[in-house]
Amino acid sequence: MKNSHIKLLPILMFLIANTCLAQDQFLIDKVIGKIGGETILLSDVESQYAYAAAQSNVEMGDEEMKCQLLESLIGQKLIVHHAKLDSVIVSDDEVESQLDFRINSVLRQMNGDETLFEEYYGMTTAQMRENLREDMVQQLLAERKQAELIREVNITPKEVEEFYNSIPKDSMPFLSAEVELSEIVMVPQVNEIQRLEALQEALRIRKSIVEDGESFEDLAKKYSDDTGSGSRGGDLGFASRGTFVPAFEAVAYNLEKGEISEPTESQFGFHIIEMLERRGNKLHLRHILIKPEITQADIDKVIVDLDTLKAKIEREEITFNKAVEKYSSEDAQSYNNGGRLQNPNTGKSQFETAELPPEVYFATEEIEVGELSNPLEYTSPSGETQYRIIKLNSRTKPHQASLETDYAKIQNFAKESKKNLYFMEWVNEKILETYIKIDSEYLDCPNLEEMLR
Repeated sequence: MKNSHIKLLPILMFLIANTCLAQDQFLIDKVIGKIGGETILLSDVESQYAYAAAQSNVEMGDEEMKCQLLESLIGQKLIVHHAKLDSVIVSDDEVESQLDFRINSVLRQMNGDETLFEEYYGMTTAQMRENLREDMVQQLLAERKQAELIREVNITPKEVEEFYNSIPKDSMPFLSAEVELSEIVMVPQVNEIQRLEALQEALRIRKSIVEDGESFEDLAKKYSDDTGSGSRGGDLGFASRGTFVPAFEAVAYNLEKGEISEPTESQFGFHIIEMLERRGNKLHLRHILIKPEITQADIDKVIVDLDTLKAKIEREEITFNKAVEKYSSEDAQSYNNGGRLQNPNTGKSQFETAELPPEVYFATEEIEVGELSNPLEYTSPSGETQYRIIKLNSRTKPHQASLETDYAKIQNFAKESKKNLYFMEWVNEKILETYIKIDSEYLDCPNLEEMLR
């Protein structure tokens, strides 16, 4: 075989979608490819093709797409074949963990209803797990082998410069304006009057259920401040330990089937919890949440506290980092990072200005690097209304990438390019020494024809 630059698409393990599409089609399966000790089935190509066509809103019959999917499968099987030859190991625990994650992700969308899962997919979760296991093993083997190959790829400053100089000047990427930000977060504290009122309301609702025989489901729909589960009668579905906050779980895991808890306080308010069913480490629960009301006086106090803290930082009576440590909410994701915000899309500290919430964008546009914003209201990932002041750590204007201003970014691009090149060289080398046979029906795919010469 001569060297071929087979096109490797990203590893697409459609898993559940594949399994179900295969069931919905009448397909006489057959082996259409052998790559070393691995095989490719006609159903592998057809199910991925049907899924990809549906996702891309293209008409069935796109042979180019089918060829690309087959090439991708050949690449995946090639990696898996050599992973096995090189004794790459994937533990049973890793496979089970990934299967749990994928199946539970689907179940959460179905409110934990395994009957609905079975009706929708035509198999139980246990059957689905068995159907997906080999695909999952192969995915993990391929990922581990690829990671092993590129782990040691490093790049020198000279290579970064050569990579930068290899880019035609008129093709140099134009980088958007970026900022780096830190925050101090304060949460309005419920005053004791409102807290006791919420507790009394929770006790009244529990009495209506336990002593007066009223429907938990009806009262959840009517009174619960958790609007998501409230609309379902408080149903939280099946969930594993670690899904809920500790205060909630400490009570829930001590309930017997059919038992209804006393009002349980968490940072969200008071919960009335009912245990519906236990399956091993998973609980099927429902709850009613009563949130104490945050008054305007509670909000005003937080804003005054933030304004006062801002003034102290500006007068250098306290450093920003010390203020984060002493005053910022420990539940804020930024707390353990000295208040520095992390971009959830990239995992880095830089934000393109277009990624910022409007209130943060306008607040930081009005201040200089090193300055603090006025207190801003925002909604935390848990849905709470909180308040914060923002510090602008750095700002770059829109510009063409250059080594002087964007070395870290260019270094990352260069390293990724080197990893890709190294991996493709490995793939093309292994193609030459690996037995590959493809059904003649697919040999009119241009890349496959070239590869098999």
